[in-house]
Amino acid sequence: MAYPSTIQAITIAETGGPEVLEKTEIPFPTIEPEHLVIKVDYFGINFIDTAYRRGIYPPDKFPFVIGAEVSGTIVRLPTDPAVLNDPDYQKREYKHGSRVAVDSLSSHAEYISVAWKTAYPVPESITARTAAASLIQGLTAISFMEESYNVQKGDIILIHTIAGGLGLLMCQFAKYRGAMVIGTTSTKEKAELAKSNGADHVIIYKEEDTVARVLEITNDEGVHAIFDGVGKDTFEADFRMIRRKGTLVSMGGASGPVPPFAPLKLSEKNVRIVRPRMSNYAYTPSESLYYGDALFSLLSNNTLKPLIHKEYPFTAEGAREAHMDLIGGKTVGKLLIKVGN
Repeated sequence: MAYPSTIQAITIAETGGPEVLEKTEIPFPTIEPEHLVIKVDYFGINFIDTAYRRGIYPPDKFPFVIGAEVSGTIVRLPTDPAVLNDPDYQKREYKHGSRVAVDSLSSHAEYISVAWKTAYPVPESITARTAAASLIQGLTAISFMEESYNVQKGDIILIHTIAGGLGLLMCQFAKYRGAMVIGTTSTKEKAELAKSNGADHVIIYKEEDTVARVLEITNDEGVHAIFDGVGKDTFEADFRMIRRKGTLVSMGGASGPVPPFAPLKLSEKNVRIVRPRMSNYAYTPSESLYYGDALFSLLSNNTLKPLIHKEYPFTAEGAREAHMDLIGGKTVGKLLIKVGN
């Protein structure tokens, strides 16, 4: 196959607000013998994209290609014999023309060249659109609720910002596992959405006292686990809502990073605190295959049903709007940019 010499990508030349996002022409990616080359169909938009754009995670060079989640079609397979003979590679049954979803930095471009273990085979029953809408958040929901805290039947858990893309998938997965789910969100409309996805109780934090409501629901015992992607604004209250020997899963900092605290703070209730990263759970080839198979199985049988908030155009303006909507709290579910025809 003849490849173009240049491709289009969403890039930044400096860190800053959404206005620094541009659609620019960059060279076709270097083809490595151990890599897959993917023609991209969709970009998934995530908070990590905004963190790189703002410089919270400083890019190593400019221009820097934004993005970490895509779906697309394999246009070139590895040629390295060591890869082709690797049993973990062979289990994935990659073929020219087969569809994959990819978790890899600097991937918001028309073509990408990526390490094979970062690409997840997508079954025929799953569309490219659904794959891009569910990969990172779906893998995060499953791995965090199996390893950060192993959600079990009868558990009571709290999910902050439950109406977001990750929150809804976590709600669905926790209900699948038999837990009671309490969620927080900002509006009545988002609360109804969360309830329609299985949440047992939804607290509108702008109108209600979250701590008081959680303690009321749990008869003052608190919840077994809290999944918190808000960070600074909810961290102190989490310790009042967690029960003895509970687990606080700190997933991010939408309101700002969690402030430093003394480990002695955990001893009041023998609380565990975890700050996981999904890529460290789906790290080895066998781990990523396990979680990928689990995700696509749950999507195929409709246990997990990602909600797509909006599809944006593959333009600088489209990327800027998506970033502004995501950080502005205007969205429910997943944001996508459509690349292919």
